[in-house]
Amino acid sequence: MRRIFGDLRLVTIAATLSLYGIAMVYSAGVTDTPTFVHNLYRSQFLWLLIGIAGAYGISRSSVRFVEWATFPAYLFTLFVLALTLVIGKGGGTAASSKSWIAIGGHRLGQPSELMKLTVVLMLAKVLSSRSESPTSIVDLWKPILTVAIPWLIIMLQPDLGTGIVFIGIFFVMLYWAGTPWPLLILLASPVISLVFSFNTALWGTWFFILLALVLHYRPYLIEGIALLLINIVVGVIAPVVWERLAPYQRNRLLVFLDPSVDPRNAGYHVIQSKVAIGSGGLLGSGFLMGPQKRLAFLPEQHTDFIFAVVGEELGFIGVTAALALFLMLFLRITNIAERANESYSSLVAFGLMGCWLVHIIVNVGMTLNLMPITGIPLPFFSYGGSFMLASWLAIGILMRISYEGRGMPV
Repeated sequence: MRRIFGDLRLVTIAATLSLYGIAMVYSAGVTDTPTFVHNLYRSQFLWLLIGIAGAYGISRSSVRFVEWATFPAYLFTLFVLALTLVIGKGGGTAASSKSWIAIGGHRLGQPSELMKLTVVLMLAKVLSSRSESPTSIVDLWKPILTVAIPWLIIMLQPDLGTGIVFIGIFFVMLYWAGTPWPLLILLASPVISLVFSFNTALWGTWFFILLALVLHYRPYLIEGIALLLINIVVGVIAPVVWERLAPYQRNRLLVFLDPSVDPRNAGYHVIQSKVAIGSGGLLGSGFLMGPQKRLAFLPEQHTDFIFAVVGEELGFIGVTAALALFLMLFLRITNIAERANESYSSLVAFGLMGCWLVHIIVNVGMTLNLMPITGIPLPFFSYGGSFMLASWLAIGILMRISYEGRGMPV
């Protein structure tokens, strides 16, 4: 088995997560009134097999080949992503977006899922080409451009959840590349200003903290002035940005603060999710037996809110098991990143982990009303062929990095 799969521990964890997820997709389709979800577990299993075959194929290549193919793959996925602005369709909790490639009225997949993978590869290529860690914003213009182009296309769809993932990938990989933490905070400062700008006292306090940080870190004069000006502009234009958000995006942010403001529409999702998870208790209501799920009160229960199905039917034990598997996966990937024999491989491994970590934080957080609802799937669990395929292609890359790392897999 080790000769076939290489890193058997990595593959075992990923396969267990995938089968766990397919079981929950099957359960999500078992409702008192049958719906189209009833047979989706079959296509999900088929995508798992295709993904495993793709992972095996990539694992038989070399890291050098993956690095050589990075730029062409990045350009191709960027082109396909841009097509969504022309022929894209919405779906699920983001029906008004253009996230899906559709031909003849049929949705074929979400290019953004493969774009996440190629952005990690391209960002690793750009960062590993440097002999030293970035120490200024000027040093980061190539990484910023690498992420900014697909991010802007995604925000034009618009797909806020996927946009958050790209930002998360960017900061996680900069951290692993050795970027100083004050510089990371300075880079994130416009986003922080945007969040705090809706409260004058908070924004004023943050601005003085930012000013102190600029004086402490001492970036180039033009960089420091530009950062302060950008933060001031962001604080001023925040109300304009709010008005330009799509109605469903504004509602999601409002119900995040108080779901009761729209309990029958935007707040309905999170209210039903919290009821489902809360009713699960320690052991849950039993596999296939969740009442919120069976009565179809839980929206998008096979995709965005599948974690609520786990909580309702398998309770605290089932939720803990799922999160423990994700923790095991992340620890394994961190070990692979640490053992990698060069910076490109290490950055790719850690970047892929960071991508999944952001997915989990946002998805689990929104089911518990700890994060705004953004329509982001749970890795290996949520129904979606393109996401399952991209996840297993990532596993294949990790298998190869592990094989070529220092020493055999442990």
